[in-house]
Amino acid sequence: MDQRKEARLDLEFQVRVWGVDRMAQPFAELGRASRVSNGGAVLIGLRSKLRPGALLDVQHGARRAQFRIVWIAPGETGVQALPFEPCIWGVAMPKTSEMVGIG
Repeated sequence: MDQRKEARLDLEFQVRVWGVDRMAQPFAELGRASRVSNGGAVLIGLRSKLRPGALLDVQHGARRAQFRIVWIAPGETGVQALPFEPCIWGVAMPKTSEMVGIG
């Protein structure tokens, strides 16, 4: 059974990401966001050397929000939207109770 607090959609979006890397150098690059939710996502394909706790700006289309890096694994970066940031994915998210295995 899935124990997530938020429903996630297994969609993939192209995103623009910018911030400051772990060497305190500014960066901007294109990547992809997958496993998106109202409050987070997994970023894929970022080449910059990042660190958990750092802030990133993420833009999808014309929408933009700030996220905090929660975890980093090879090829993936888990991010969580800062409080009061809008959902930038432009899709309707299912309620957690609508997720498979929750009920």
